[in-house]
Amino acid sequence: MKAGMSEAYILGIESSCDETAAAVVRSGEQLISNIVASQIATHQPYGGVVPELASREHLRAIVPVVRQALVESGKTYENIDALAVTQGPGLAGSLLVGISYAKALAFALDKPLIAVNHLEGHIHAVLLEERQKGNREIRFPVLALVVSGGHTHLYLAKQSAESWSYENIGHTRDDAAGEAFDKVAKLLGLGYPGGPVIDRLSTHGDPRAVKFAISQIKHPDRRTQSTTVSRPGKKTEGAPPFAVFEGWEKETHDHPRFDFSYSGIKTAVLRYVETHSLAASIESRRRALAAITKPKLEDFLANCDKQTLDLISSFQRTMVEDLVVKTLAAARHYNVATLFVTGGVAANNELRQTFEREAAKEGMAVYFPSRPLSTDNAAMIAAAAYPKFLANDFASMDFSAEAGMALK
Repeated sequence: MKAGMSEAYILGIESSCDETAAAVVRSGEQLISNIVASQIATHQPYGGVVPELASREHLRAIVPVVRQALVESGKTYENIDALAVTQGPGLAGSLLVGISYAKALAFALDKPLIAVNHLEGHIHAVLLEERQKGNREIRFPVLALVVSGGHTHLYLAKQSAESWSYENIGHTRDDAAGEAFDKVAKLLGLGYPGGPVIDRLSTHGDPRAVKFAISQIKHPDRRTQSTTVSRPGKKTEGAPPFAVFEGWEKETHDHPRFDFSYSGIKTAVLRYVETHSLAASIESRRRALAAITKPKLEDFLANCDKQTLDLISSFQRTMVEDLVVKTLAAARHYNVATLFVTGGVAANNELRQTFEREAAKEGMAVYFPSRPLSTDNAAMIAAAAYPKFLANDFASMDFSAEAGMALK
């Protein structure tokens, strides 16, 4: 911690989707405790998160989760310095559970309350762990790819003193990358959540067996008000996939956009399934895996033929290339020094390896959170709250959830 900065123990609360989490973090740089109650078993039968069920599970879990975080930290309600809670984006009902409880605690304890953007939390998960390692040499500007089940965003992150600002230079036009992973896994009868399963199975197939095209965004983003014109990126003839690729960009009067789209590849997988008559084998796989309480890798492999494994591997390779190509194109355009790759999909092994390899060729440092801090957690919320604590940027008691909250 820098000289002159105040030491503070912040209790963070996260409930934006389907994990109830609480954590205690010291001064944005030391993880003291981190508790996460998962709802995977609740939502697994439905193949995705059911908002109503998520809210009910948060109500059941939030009190014991917060208590456990305090117990493991050796702190009490009275000797924490502030509370932090996710305000958005996320599921409105889920967010309200965390916000209501945090407000009640702040009022009862007469402690300051800090509202945190969930996306900023993911970025600060990287900073938290790098600072905990003693790394204070992160070079700016930083380009952060936040990639998860609900989000695929590119942000230019800047720091002035202890305050942070963010400029969004790209986002998904439709499905988030993690959502595409989960939906393809569901389509192929692999269960929920599907991203980790696809990652593990992908090494057993041929990633070039099925040819999927990288998304080509040619229409204006309806969420952008400025005049736009789209153009395809340029790639040197005969160059390998990651060489001199500008990405598909949308130009504005100010700067190009580096947007993503994953509805197309999801549809392409569906068409492959239909044209190759895979429905019967998928249904057989679905029934076989449903009969196993906790399927292991060998269970998945025993129920996947070579054609399916090749399809899975090709899908993942295309997703990874798309994310890496567009992120590196943005990094080159903005001349960034450092990359952060964070969010649930950042736990993907192939994504990490590809980013590390290709960023090294560009001379850029790339950082990831540990796998426990890649997915939703409260440590990242408490860490992101610390600069706001130093600035006395506290929330009033009348703030509410913002399901579509933007990061600025």
